[in-house]
Amino acid sequence: MPPVTSGIPEYDYPITRYGERNMTASGSEPYPPAGVDLSQPSIARIYDYYLGGDTNWEIDRQFAEKLLTEFPILRPIARSNRLFLHRLVRHLTKAGIRQFIDLGSGVPTMGHAHEVADQVAPGKVRVAYVDHEPVAVAHSRSLLRQYGDEERHTAIHADIRDPEGLWKKIEASGVIDLEKPVGLLMIAVLHIQQLPATDSPVSEDLGPQLVATYRNLLPTGSHLAISHVTGEGIPAESAKMLTRIKTMYDNSGSPVIWRTKEQICDLFGEFRIIDPGLTWTPLWHPEEESVTDETPNLGDPSESIVLAGVAKKE
Repeated sequence: MPPVTSGIPEYDYPITRYGERNMTASGSEPYPPAGVDLSQPSIARIYDYYLGGDTNWEIDRQFAEKLLTEFPILRPIARSNRLFLHRLVRHLTKAGIRQFIDLGSGVPTMGHAHEVADQVAPGKVRVAYVDHEPVAVAHSRSLLRQYGDEERHTAIHADIRDPEGLWKKIEASGVIDLEKPVGLLMIAVLHIQQLPATDSPVSEDLGPQLVATYRNLLPTGSHLAISHVTGEGIPAESAKMLTRIKTMYDNSGSPVIWRTKEQICDLFGEFRIIDPGLTWTPLWHPEEESVTDETPNLGDPSESIVLAGVAKKE
């Protein structure tokens, strides 16, 4: 069993560039680190599996395969969202942003924000990865120790539902200067319902008020990036898929919520949404695509089912 340090498991097996783990000598996967709950599938690890990563366990793969059997398009959807992250980091780095905070960064896989930023401005960009799941934070820390720069990159264990506490942890890391503009990334995180603590009598989603708090915390000149699943304006087959996905995720203990385009736009508040506005992930600044990016096989941009946009605080 791997040891636990400050509540975050440390891995006793090698972590490769994109988070894959080596198998044991018998060919089986290692025992999951302390603090990892395998009684329920994890949204972060399922997403990793869709992207082709290996930081997932059997319970995650079984859940994912049930959906992939019915809806194989989920893999190109996940890939399209990941490539949006790559393009927006390139775009904002070229625009002069030198700090990024990735909220709900999940399991590190298939290219991280700091790697993409360093392609544009080598050695100049700082990145803080934040997640509440121990496995995501542990893998991030392992990767950053091997391939990152401790002065410019950090992985923080925090709850998105506690903006002030999360902000204090980022400040304490010394990696991000919260007095200067940052790129705040909320990529595929807000359609996971942000519910109050289990002992709270309130059950509504906290997403909009949480985003409003983060907007207030951001310094002037910062950018807020959001990608979010929507059930609006999508093909009939995609709508059927979302109904099935919501039922499965809700029943697994990880409830999700799909917002309309107007509701997603409202998350940006008074910030100015930059061109090309809120659009399907494949359509957001396609000129920022890298020659190494593998274009997902989507017949129409709306099949991505994810709207994406970036707004600036002025």
